[in-house]
Amino acid sequence: MTPLGTLIRDLREALGYSQGRLADLLCESAGRATVTREDVSRWENGKRTVGPFWLRHFAAVLEVPLEVLEDAKLHRRQFITSVAATSIAPVVASDLIRSGFTAALASESLPLDFWRDKLAAYGHDYMSLGAAEIQKRLAHDLLVLQQQLDEPEMWGIASKLMTLYGKTFPGSDGAKAATWYRIAAEAADRSGDELTRVWVRGRAAIALGYEGASLGMADMFAEQALKISEVPSLGRLNAVMGKAHVAAIRGDRRGALDLVEQGRHVFDKVGSEEQTSDYAVPWWRMNVFVSLLAARLGDERRAVEAQDRARDELPEGLPRFATHLEMHRGLMLARAGDKSGGVAYAQAALNRLPPEKHSLTLRLLMQEVNGNSGH
Repeated sequence: MTPLGTLIRDLREALGYSQGRLADLLCESAGRATVTREDVSRWENGKRTVGPFWLRHFAAVLEVPLEVLEDAKLHRRQFITSVAATSIAPVVASDLIRSGFTAALASESLPLDFWRDKLAAYGHDYMSLGAAEIQKRLAHDLLVLQQQLDEPEMWGIASKLMTLYGKTFPGSDGAKAATWYRIAAEAADRSGDELTRVWVRGRAAIALGYEGASLGMADMFAEQALKISEVPSLGRLNAVMGKAHVAAIRGDRRGALDLVEQGRHVFDKVGSEEQTSDYAVPWWRMNVFVSLLAARLGDERRAVEAQDRARDELPEGLPRFATHLEMHRGLMLARAGDKSGGVAYAQAALNRLPPEKHSLTLRLLMQEVNGNSGH
């Protein structure tokens, strides 16, 4: 599949169109009934080249600037704009693309220090703000940043922001987030920085593993991170814990517990003093990871210990993570056989959290509790 074919497919799916529906819309746009579902399939799979005529009509029907499709066809670096368009509603994407390019063209390139500060601010904001607010702000900043990827460190900053952006798009199968994580990993490679390359992949692994989504992708990102470097780092810690969650979900109890021990050894060397950033793993957050893993394994003693340790050091102002811990207890109850009690406990915890603080990860966790309840 070519970059253009992938983009066409992602845009089509974001709009909720089948291949047949897209073919019909292309016919209407062009005023000629010569496009079939099979034609769309061939274009998406790279078995047929999209010529200039049909490229214009794809842009009209898929509601993206023609330049976006042309850049994908020519393998240009405007991939961030392209993927941004696949991840948000077309009208919103249009506004963001316009405002992003207007901001970029109206000012000189922003310095590295500006983007370093922006990265740090997002790390803190992610911990307390809702996904929708973070997503909108990040989309705009990524559109500006994509104009300024002229040195390796800028690619590193972009890769971390894209990883965070992916966190605002988890789904039942993790597909949307995984798309962003793949591109973030490619951007991290452009940075040439080993720690960044490991961190992006490790963060993707723990995100998908914690959510119980796209386990094959979680395992792949973790393996890539571990192969890049054996040096203890937060990226390696996330990768190990991501693999542990994958093992737990797959029923590999021994493997999961072995990986947790590996994770503890890494944490002892690189655990964070910073308490309220998504780019950090302090003691309380490590225990949040262990709490859910133990609940998945039905290990009540280990789960309760991790929950207590996490609560003891959880900073004020992070109620979403307190809700995580309560929902882990609900999952543990469901696993232990109190199915209706576990669901009620987890749902009550979620209901106590203001709706604007909800995350898609919490919703996935609620689905997992319900799944274990037999509901």
